[in-house]
Amino acid sequence: MTGKDSAAKRHRESEVRRMRNKSTKSSVHTCERKFVEAVHAKDKNLAGDNLKALVKALDTAASKGILNKKAVSRKKSRMVKFYNASFAEAK
Repeated sequence: MTGKDSAAKRHRESEVRRMRNKSTKSSVHTCERKFVEAVHAKDKNLAGDNLKALVKALDTAASKGILNKKAVSRKKSRMVKFYNASFAEAK
């Protein structure tokens, strides 16, 4: 076995991981886009459901190590703040 063989295997493995991570990140971005669209459409129920899905997708990505846990926490906080500000009762 030569050094080239192990390097080639390492490259194949990293490509598989890269594509898997890309898929997860893409689904997170899709959830985020759907949530923002629902908020802009002033649909509180749909936005709430999409926020729940977004939080779940972010937590899953963080637990797998695809996204940094502090970045995920920051994004969740900002999205909840955005939701609350958008649907605050007029006083």
